[in-house]
Amino acid sequence: MLRAADVSFVYPAKRGERPQVVRGVTLDVARGSLTGLLGPNGCGKTTLLKLLSGVLEPDTGEVTLGGARIKSLTRREVARRIAVVPQETHPAFDYTVMEMVLMGRHPHLRAFQLEGPDDLAIARDALAATGTAHLAGRAYMTLSGGEKQRVVIAGALAQSPDVLLLDEPTASLDLGYQLDVQRLLAHLNRERAVTMVLATHDLNLAASLCDTLVLLRQGVMLAHGPTREVLTTASVRRLYDVEADVSFHERAGHLTVVPLSRRP
Repeated sequence: MLRAADVSFVYPAKRGERPQVVRGVTLDVARGSLTGLLGPNGCGKTTLLKLLSGVLEPDTGEVTLGGARIKSLTRREVARRIAVVPQETHPAFDYTVMEMVLMGRHPHLRAFQLEGPDDLAIARDALAATGTAHLAGRAYMTLSGGEKQRVVIAGALAQSPDVLLLDEPTASLDLGYQLDVQRLLAHLNRERAVTMVLATHDLNLAASLCDTLVLLRQGVMLAHGPTREVLTTASVRRLYDVEADVSFHERAGHLTVVPLSRRP
C-alpha cells in the first residue's frame, strides 16, 4: 500500500550542526499492518514519517501510495488517503472538539463547501470510536493531554484515510492515558483494519502494539521485520548502546524490555 524505495533526505545544515538525514531507506507498509519506527533522538523517525506523508520530498528514491508516486498526487488527494497525528497540536483558535474533528473532512469537501449531514455522521462516528463523543461540545484547549490526543486521532479518522501516521502518540502522557491510547490504537487496527505507522521511543508500547518494527540509527535502517524477530537484546544494544533484558511476558502477552545499563 505505502512504500518507500531507497529514500534519502538531508536537511540543510546549520553552522556547527550535523545535518539530519535519512539514508537509503526501503520500507513496505502492508495494508492492515501496524508498523513501529524505533530509534534514538535525531535518528530520522519524524523525517521518515514526513517523507511517507508527502510533506517532504526525498532527495533520492521515491514514495508510492497504492503504486502511485506521492509527488504526482495533489495535497488534497494525499490527505484523503493519509492522515497524520503529530506530537503536539496547537490550534490557532479556541475550537470545540467537534470543530477539531470536522477539520478532518476538509480534504473531501470542495472549495467553500460546508460540512453536510454525512460529514457530521462521520465525525460523530470518529468521536465514538475514540471514546470522546461526550466531549463534542467542549473547548479543545480545556481538555487533558490524553483527551486531546484521542480527539486528534478522531480528527485523523474523520479523514477516512487508508493510512494513519502517528508521531510519538503517547509522549508526555501519564501511565493511565498511555494505556488508554494504546488500547485505542489496538482497537482501531484490529477491529477497523486501520493501517498505521507510529514513531515512538517507548519500546514496550511498540512491543505490545506493532506487528512490524523498523529500527533506525543515524538515518540508516538497521532492521525491518516482525516484532518478535527484530526486538532483541542485541538489537537494543546496537540501537541505543544500552544493555537490556528482552523477554516474553506471559501475563502481558508480548515482549517486554527492561533497560539495565548504558554501555560506555
